[in-house]
Amino acid sequence: MNEKLATFLEENPRVAKKILEKGIEAARAREAARKARDLTRRKGALEGLSLPGKLADCQEKDPALCEIYLVEGDSAGGSAKQGRDRRYQAILPLKGKILNVEKARFDKLLTSNEIRTLITAMGTSIGKEDFDISKLRYHRIIIMTDADVDGSHIRTLLLTFFFRQMPEIVERGHLYIAQPPLYKVKRGKKEIYLKDDEALLDYLLDTGTDGITLSMDEGKKILRGKQIIPTLRNIIEFNKYFDKIVNRGVPSEVLRMFLRGKVRNGFADKANLEPLAERLREIEPQVKFTVMADPDRILVSYGNLHARIDRHIVEILSSHEYKLLLQSFKQVEEICLNGPALLLEEGKKDLLVEDRKDLMETFLTRAKKGQYIQRYKGLGEMNP
Repeated sequence: MNEKLATFLEENPRVAKKILEKGIEAARAREAARKARDLTRRKGALEGLSLPGKLADCQEKDPALCEIYLVEGDSAGGSAKQGRDRRYQAILPLKGKILNVEKARFDKLLTSNEIRTLITAMGTSIGKEDFDISKLRYHRIIIMTDADVDGSHIRTLLLTFFFRQMPEIVERGHLYIAQPPLYKVKRGKKEIYLKDDEALLDYLLDTGTDGITLSMDEGKKILRGKQIIPTLRNIIEFNKYFDKIVNRGVPSEVLRMFLRGKVRNGFADKANLEPLAERLREIEPQVKFTVMADPDRILVSYGNLHARIDRHIVEILSSHEYKLLLQSFKQVEEICLNGPALLLEEGKKDLLVEDRKDLMETFLTRAKKGQYIQRYKGLGEMNP
């Protein structure tokens, strides 16, 4: 058996490699389980004393009454410690982004100091055989990261850790997410906290339209106060999709031509660009469109405008973003197209608005006047 197996493995190295990998993986799993047990034992030995890491523990011993805040960084940890109720609230600052457990092996997971601290603080140990939910030290675990993109990333990594390694904590409803504000707006003595950019925009639109009248199409269409908000929202939606497509390499003037002519994918045959050029000549007779055969592209020239429409731009016409842009264009098409709009403010000088962009900027500038808007870089900046 020994002789024949040795010959077989020499002749089939791929099989030999798989067998070796299986053994190594089993050894890694045993080592990881041992480390997890050691963590629990160390915690037991330190019960009542300071736990590993920078955990500021609470005084209450009944887990059902305890909660722990997982905060991003030492400065946030210091601020949170000042603001907590030490009787039942514990604070655990975590340094930076923890290991992505979705990609990491179990044994590597336990070499991460932040994850080891987290496991020790929870008290449940880890792994199928060793995890024990009855030993959970806090029945409310609250992830409290900054309100920015990095904070969202750290929150996702923490959620992934609990979901993959301690799913019972999630299933039993012990896991929460705190939502700190991204902005503080101060007007006189009044302070308002706003969750994100969308909440700030809602607030500015709401305050910026008070006492305003918008007269369009030579006075045929008049909007007052809160009636203006849907119009502004449509402009914001349109600008979002317009900027996305410009960032993908479509010249803004060319994109405006497509929108004015409601050019759809039907005109955009990559093999033959002549039908597209014909359509554009109908829309913009003053502009010169020259179709080049090699490589396939349309040269656009008019005054100081020099651009080209190539296959890449033609492909964008069939994209989902372009369809959304066409839909949102229907909502804003009428705004400021039939001559400039007049912005009437009670008791003040009237303003003439030339286009959609100007209209939006005017409102936002007016809404921000007399207000102090603070964008929080992190939890550490906040009042405890």
